[in-house]
Amino acid sequence: MNRTVTNRLLPAAVMLGLLLAWELGVRWAGIPDYTLPAPSRIAQALAEHGASLVGSWWYTLKITFGALALACAGGVLIASAFALSPTLERALFPLAVVLQVTPLMAVAPLMLIYLDSTTAALLLCAWLSAFFPILSNTVIGLRAADPQLRDLFRLYRATPWQRLALLRVPSALPYFIAGLKVSGGLALIGAVSAEMVAGAAGRETGLASRILEASFRTETPKMFAALTLLVLTGVMIFAVFNAVSRAVLGRWHASESGRTD
Repeated sequence: MNRTVTNRLLPAAVMLGLLLAWELGVRWAGIPDYTLPAPSRIAQALAEHGASLVGSWWYTLKITFGALALACAGGVLIASAFALSPTLERALFPLAVVLQVTPLMAVAPLMLIYLDSTTAALLLCAWLSAFFPILSNTVIGLRAADPQLRDLFRLYRATPWQRLALLRVPSALPYFIAGLKVSGGLALIGAVSAEMVAGAAGRETGLASRILEASFRTETPKMFAALTLLVLTGVMIFAVFNAVSRAVLGRWHASESGRTD
């Protein structure tokens, strides 16, 4: 128990120490807010602009999780199709690689031209960022089933669907969750990057628009406040999926059952 408490308190102590050093350094050097605000000034900006920032945060969160849900559904379905048909995988997997390596900053302006809805364009761009890790990890997981168990399923003349549902899917679950942890952060990055390229303005916009607006007005504390919300959101997404990983895999898979923290 003491070791667990220590492992949890140590990162918090390091973060608090860094924030304290930041606060003291800014005050000691007399750095103005428009250059580098202190953490206390950022907290004040969060309180001052809380209403607009929370509304924009919710919009960014909806885009992020909407894109992540689409990436999960599409990635798992396509990976399952690849597992059932190697010919289909050889034909279509290069297309998935092309989507992965295409720079998002180059695609986002095209999406804004082809789609009437800015929200739809942002959702598609965020989906492009989150899709490939889930697809790739799930495909690898579906291939990672124990060869002896595969031989056993063949011996009992299991159908391809039975092998997929009863053997390959449990084998792929740890890989899928690992891809989910990566794609969660990528979906957030994709949503913010696409919105910055779009330069959207108005009420139905995310935190990226608040950052752009604050930069035009040289409101650096507000920029840092919006950035703080984005960072906390990314940490929250990772923490949620890390908890899901422990809950789902903790009792039977070595990646979680062997952890000592």
